[in-house]
Amino acid sequence: MAKKTIEISVEEKLRALYDLQIIDSRLDEIRNTRGELPIEVEDLEIEIEGLEKRAEKFDAEIKEQNNEINTKNEVINHAKSLIEKYKGQQDNVRNNKEFEALGKEIEYQDLEIQLSEKRIKEYSAKIEHKTEMYNELVAKIEELKQHLVFKKEELEGLVAETQKEEEYLLEKSKEFASKIDERLLKSYQRIRDNSANGLAVVGLERGAPKGSFFMVPPQKQMEIAQRKKIIIDEHSGKILVDDDLVNEEMERMKEIIKF
Repeated sequence: MAKKTIEISVEEKLRALYDLQIIDSRLDEIRNTRGELPIEVEDLEIEIEGLEKRAEKFDAEIKEQNNEINTKNEVINHAKSLIEKYKGQQDNVRNNKEFEALGKEIEYQDLEIQLSEKRIKEYSAKIEHKTEMYNELVAKIEELKQHLVFKKEELEGLVAETQKEEEYLLEKSKEFASKIDERLLKSYQRIRDNSANGLAVVGLERGAPKGSFFMVPPQKQMEIAQRKKIIIDEHSGKILVDDDLVNEEMERMKEIIKF
């Protein structure tokens, strides 16, 4: 069985919209008290993550260079043992040809040692440079993490102060939104999303929509006061309501929220 739609008057729709605007504006106020803190926390987390990845890369490169040094040290040790072996064999050669052949082997192994020692110096220089950069990164990460803890505590403190009220208002926002038909609610949300201050429904102040300098013609002001149709301001794109409705709903909503 299809759900029966309850028809309400335009005036009731306008009141429901303005009530919802009051609630949503209070929610905006609460969130604005947090300022840029949520963005600052998120930016710090992203920066720390990026620096940690760089630090991991440096750490991996340092380990790789150390492995290369270990490999070259093995080459040196092996070459030294071969030199000792060849020198011992030279003492027992039968002719000059064998002596010279062993001499060339000794010379070759000596070159291997020199080349390995050169590479070790190069790797050591790289390790020293990368270690310095790694330590700077680690110090920077630690500094940012401490700052992040401070910012998170600051944000959590602000959230804790208003969490109960925010949760209550979110429930009220859903409750009041449920009283408005889907098409009109979508229009309200769209206007709010496109508004810098989050206002979708505004009253008139000295003949102009709140926050606007464009006067509404007297004839249209009369139509707004009659509450017979939804009127959109042609300049700001906001839904317009009359001052009496604004004052009545502000007074009525004092029982529901604090503002």
